[in-house]
Amino acid sequence: MLEAKETLYKEIGIRREVLEFGHTIEHNLKECFDYIDQIAEYNQLKVIHAMQKNRVSEACFNYASGYGYDDLGRDKLEQVYADIFHTESALVRPQIACGTHALAIALSANLRPGDELLSPAGKPYDTLEEVIGIRPSNGSLAEYGVTYSQVDLLEDGTFDYENIKKAINKKTKLVTIQRSKGYQTRPSFSVQQIGELIAFVKEMNPNIICMVDNCYGEFVETIEPSDVGADMVVGSLIKNPGGGLAPIGGYIAGRQDLIDNCGYRLTSPGLGKEVGASLGVMRSFYQGLFLAPTVVAGALKGAIFAANIYEKLGYFVIPNSTESRHDIIQAVEFGIPEGVIAFCKGIQAAAPVDSYVTPEPWPMPGYDSDVIMAAGAFVQGSSIELSADGPIKPPYAVYFQGGLTWPHAKLGILMSLEYLVRDGIVNL
Repeated sequence: MLEAKETLYKEIGIRREVLEFGHTIEHNLKECFDYIDQIAEYNQLKVIHAMQKNRVSEACFNYASGYGYDDLGRDKLEQVYADIFHTESALVRPQIACGTHALAIALSANLRPGDELLSPAGKPYDTLEEVIGIRPSNGSLAEYGVTYSQVDLLEDGTFDYENIKKAINKKTKLVTIQRSKGYQTRPSFSVQQIGELIAFVKEMNPNIICMVDNCYGEFVETIEPSDVGADMVVGSLIKNPGGGLAPIGGYIAGRQDLIDNCGYRLTSPGLGKEVGASLGVMRSFYQGLFLAPTVVAGALKGAIFAANIYEKLGYFVIPNSTESRHDIIQAVEFGIPEGVIAFCKGIQAAAPVDSYVTPEPWPMPGYDSDVIMAAGAFVQGSSIELSADGPIKPPYAVYFQGGLTWPHAKLGILMSLEYLVRDGIVNL
C-alpha cells in the first residue's frame, strides 16, 4: 500500500524529496491531530443535537419558490443556527451573496445617520473598506452619515485597551471585531480574547452593539463569540459552516431585534424574514452544516501541516507551529512576490477542478493591489475548499486555507512545496 501510494504521488507530480520531507513533518503531528479530532467530535454532537431538537425532517428539503412564505426548511435551519450559536435568532439565506454582503447587511441594518462604527482590532478586511467608506464607494456607510473610528492593535497583536477606552464616545453605536487576520500578519483572535474585549466595551457602555466577523472561525473551537457576549456573529456559507456543500449564502446570528433589522435590510421594510424562498438549496445547507465540524478539522490539520513545513524551511509563519488555532487560515511570509505566486500555482495544480489552470495576479474588485487566487473548487470562491491567495505587496505573504479532507489539504501543501522547489526558491 505504501509503495503504491508513493507511486501515485509521483504520477501526480510530487518528487520523492518533497514527499519524504512531508512524511517527516507529519509523523510528529499525531498528538496535535488527535486534539483537533476531539474538537470536531464535540462540534459534531452540537450540530446533531440542534438538528434533532428542531425536528429536522425530509420536508425541510422541499423546493420553495416565489415569496417563500412559511418555507419550513428555511425557518427551521435558522432556528438550528440560533441553537448552535446560542442566540435568540438567526438569518441564514441564499440571498446573502458572500461574507462581505452579510457584514454589510448587519452594519447597515443597525447603524443610522450620526452613529459611529468603531473597529478596535485595527483595519478591517479589504472588502469592508468600501462598505464603511474608508475607500470612497457608492452606497457606503459614510454616504449615509455613519462615521468610522479605529484603534490599531499593539505591536504584539493584542488589543490596545487604553486607546479603545478613549475612542468610545456617546456616538459609538456598534463595535466590529474581525476574528480572523484577513490579509494581515497579526494573530487571529481566540474566542476568549474576543470575550474579554466585549466585556470591556460593555462595561464602558452596555448599549453598544458588539458584532464579530466570524469568517473562517466557526467550529475551530468548542465555543463561538456569541457564547462570550457578542450581540451578532456573521459569516459565509462558502466558508466553514457550509461544509463545502453550500453553493452560496451567509448567516447572521444574534439578538432578536438586531436580526429582525437585518431581515428588513435584506428584503424590505415591512417584509423582513417572512419572504425569501430557499429555491432548492436547503438540502445542501443542512448537509453542509452537518459535515462542517469534520471538514473544518481537515482544514485545520492542513494549516498546521503547512505551518510546520514552512517554519522548518525558515519562513515566518502565522500562527507558528506550536500556537493555538482560532481560524483555518495559515499565513506564510515569503518576502518576494515569486514565492507567493509559486505557492499558489502549486495549490491550483493540486485541485480536483481546473488543476490545469495557472493562476496569475490581477486587479480584483474590492482590493487595493493585484491579488493572486488559487482555488480549483466545486463552488466558485469557496475558501473552505483547498485555496490560497494573497495581495502582491509587501511583506508578500500567502494565505492558505481549506481542504474538504485532510488528504487533499496534505496534497496541496506538498504540491506548493514542489512548485517552490521547481522554481529554485526552496532547496531541500
